[in-house]
Amino acid sequence: MRVHVIGLGGAGCRIADRFAAEHDDDPFLSGINAFDTHQATLDALDHLDTERRYRFGDAAGGDGLDGDLHAGRRLGEAHAGELSRAIDAQRPSRVEAFVLVVGLGGAAGGGVAPALVDELARLHDAAVYAVAVLPATRETEPRSVGPGRREERPPRRPLAMRNAARTLSALESRVDAVFPFDNEAWLRRQETIPEAASRLNDVVVTRFAALFGAGETPDGVSTPQQVLDASDVARIVGSEGQIAAIGYADQPVETGGGSRFGLGFLGGSRSESVDASTAVSAIETVIRKAARGKGTTEVPEGRADRTLLVVGGPPAWLNREAIADGRRWLASEAGSDALLSGDAPVPDGDRVFAVVVRSSIDESDRIATLRASIE
Repeated sequence: MRVHVIGLGGAGCRIADRFAAEHDDDPFLSGINAFDTHQATLDALDHLDTERRYRFGDAAGGDGLDGDLHAGRRLGEAHAGELSRAIDAQRPSRVEAFVLVVGLGGAAGGGVAPALVDELARLHDAAVYAVAVLPATRETEPRSVGPGRREERPPRRPLAMRNAARTLSALESRVDAVFPFDNEAWLRRQETIPEAASRLNDVVVTRFAALFGAGETPDGVSTPQQVLDASDVARIVGSEGQIAAIGYADQPVETGGGSRFGLGFLGGSRSESVDASTAVSAIETVIRKAARGKGTTEVPEGRADRTLLVVGGPPAWLNREAIADGRRWLASEAGSDALLSGDAPVPDGDRVFAVVVRSSIDESDRIATLRASIE
């Protein structure tokens, strides 16, 4: 599906920049922008040219908002129309979805996001999805001055949790679906957000690119046997602001030859075929890891009302029987037969991968704790 990615605020801009670094030439990425009040954040982006970066909110003087979400909301209401015009050069009328990437704990991104969603919905018929980055609890807790000392410094972002709860609530009532990414779950012990930022941004981009890129293939590339399109994604994630989670797994495979005993592969010639049992094992492994491994946010007991499965990799490895078995297993795992699937052939790839999207899930403890911060 063709998407236009918009990074809002510091975290959103950095993730948008990573999208540009990894996927600027891919057909699914129809447009991309980074918007912030902080000029230094925009200047630090490496892969988005100046035409796709935009500073808004002269009232902020080019600096950040120090967590003042109310100030961010005022700027959002004042500048939403201006920001929607800033994407016009990339022909947003062609896209099938806008993907707003925003750090929920911040003031600039969280402040402008609700107003920008309203403006995009007013001007375009495309779906609007929010990739909502949740702040880690260690960002909002007091910091020790040094090893063995009892003195503490104020937290780095004392308002982040409350900002996140308020922004999440505002987005849920506006966007078609929210995809939280939980920084807390992905941080390593004693690791800080600045230390982990590059790795976490890569996790986000890998998962969403695998999902949105599944139905868009360059000219000359093998056509998927089961084509995934924007309507399939919409059927799974819905249009009422529900929370959706993405699981992902991949593993390397041997390419460029091998056994001629492969059976039931998708889109591969016999000379490219692989041993059927090897392909089945690889597909089964990535599907189970994607479903049961660490996702973008927790899925209590793995249950979901609606599920989407994407399996990709070199065409000779996309074994029909294995994918069908994976579908049945995943439906049992999720507790619902409301499941769609698609394949994503990558002729020059050297890995097989699976993406599992689950929507209409029970609320996780993490989201419940976040909401409780403003009760």
